[in-house]
Amino acid sequence: MSEHPIAARWRSLREEAGRGTRRAALIPYLTAGYPTPQLSHEALQLVAAAGADFVEVGVPFSDPLADGPTIQRSTQAALEQGMTVPRVLELIARARLPVPVVVMTYLNPVLAYGLERFLADAHGAGASGLLLTDFPAGADPHVEALVAASPLALIRLVAPTTTAERLARTVRGGGATGFLYLISRLGVTGARDQVPPDLPGHVARVRAASDLPLAVGFGISTPAQAWATAQLADGVVVGSALVETLGSGGLAAAERLIRDLAAAVRAAPAPVA
Repeated sequence: MSEHPIAARWRSLREEAGRGTRRAALIPYLTAGYPTPQLSHEALQLVAAAGADFVEVGVPFSDPLADGPTIQRSTQAALEQGMTVPRVLELIARARLPVPVVVMTYLNPVLAYGLERFLADAHGAGASGLLLTDFPAGADPHVEALVAASPLALIRLVAPTTTAERLARTVRGGGATGFLYLISRLGVTGARDQVPPDLPGHVARVRAASDLPLAVGFGISTPAQAWATAQLADGVVVGSALVETLGSGGLAAAERLIRDLAAAVRAAPAPVA
């Protein structure tokens, strides 16, 4: 059996960094269909070429409770231009990215499409992972079992307030594979000025509970923040800052930001295991 694309990418990062060390991954997020379907396609290819190690593709949803103003605006714009779940999958398939794609969505659009159909079609389109924003571990064992039986890795969100009991359930009984996604702070998505001072403690707590690679996101918006986070985590997720830059400055500005973020992540000392 061949190695899962997400596991293979983490392994390649270790090999790239050198024996006994590893470098953090840059994981940009883009809302599918924003600012237009065609520019969205170009943006996906652009971030992969500019230094992304994984790419998160957000499925526009009409009730994005976990998203801040920037992502909400991008979601609304994409919906108004007819972006649907089938069109998101078509977009991923057409982009044919050379790095693993993680589909980030709420549960309702997946259930409306049909869970088993979605898992098969997303894999067929080229996705390697699935992150269900509003689906905590244990919420529905049947859904977890179906995802676990599919070719998609189930990426789990972990909040700073996650209790030790729930964290254990998330990493052991919740079907988490691929990597864990630690939310750096409470609240919705959106750019912030600084990395939270308590982030090292949260990272250490999650690392003690799981051997899965650990990515950190929510609020990381500058190369300096990415550099600081890359010293702690295995992956750095940048979403709102990239979506805002793409919307206001276009593809050229987005490419500059990704290249600067990638350089910062690669320049950071290896994260501590």
